[in-house]
Amino acid sequence: MTERKNIASALEDATLTQPAVDLDYSPVALMPDVKVLKIGGQSIMDRGRAAVFPLLDEIVAAKDKYQLLVCCGGGTRARHIYSICSELEMPTGVLAALGGYVPRQNARMLQMLLAKHGGLFIMHDDFEKLPLYFRLGCIPIMSGMPPFGYWEKPGAEGRIPPNRTDAGVFLSAEVLGVRRAIFVKDEDGLYDDDPKKNPKARPIPRIGARALLAAGLPDLILERVVIEYLTRARFCHELQVINGLRPGLLTRALAGEDVGTIIHQD
Repeated sequence: MTERKNIASALEDATLTQPAVDLDYSPVALMPDVKVLKIGGQSIMDRGRAAVFPLLDEIVAAKDKYQLLVCCGGGTRARHIYSICSELEMPTGVLAALGGYVPRQNARMLQMLLAKHGGLFIMHDDFEKLPLYFRLGCIPIMSGMPPFGYWEKPGAEGRIPPNRTDAGVFLSAEVLGVRRAIFVKDEDGLYDDDPKKNPKARPIPRIGARALLAAGLPDLILERVVIEYLTRARFCHELQVINGLRPGLLTRALAGEDVGTIIHQD
């Protein structure tokens, strides 16, 4: 009888449920020069032409300078889906699967508007084709929702998927090896309170991820899980939040300026 061949491996005796084995490796940054940005759903897309078109003009002006990966948020329509599904007592995975259709719709709309400039709608399975799309001069546009769908893990509280479009954008940047992800919202950045409700809220131009989590702010402007991911990221060490309703800020952010708020790995 032929003996079974054993292949030497650092994980050959691991159960994969025990604490991580230190493999002593240096991960590869696949495409560190890509600019990963998210266009907010409720903050930008739901406002229509007045908010969207000026941003698209800045994206078109920057397309020949940078490799741009544009991701879309869901917005109010996604919130309606989450509300209805929660009322029907659907599990978190169903909320994630259904909520993912809305940012996909937003991505398709942006693709149509940018079609004559090389806008290209891509699905998650097309992610590996990004080098080809950039070589062809395209602007890849995708949903910001991570592809967890029905396999989204339940959050600590409630049924709302903890990994939504902010998380998907961060994870895309981390996989590509991009140092900074840009989030285009409708506020000037992070505040110590909700500026829409409290006119005395003070802006926070720069803060570390652990310090931000420890501060216990009522509104982090980004999904909490993204701040948690940032504390242990290998590549994406900064999150930049800018106001997309202020002309020129996206252009400055793409150029590397520290406009808005910078949340960094501490």
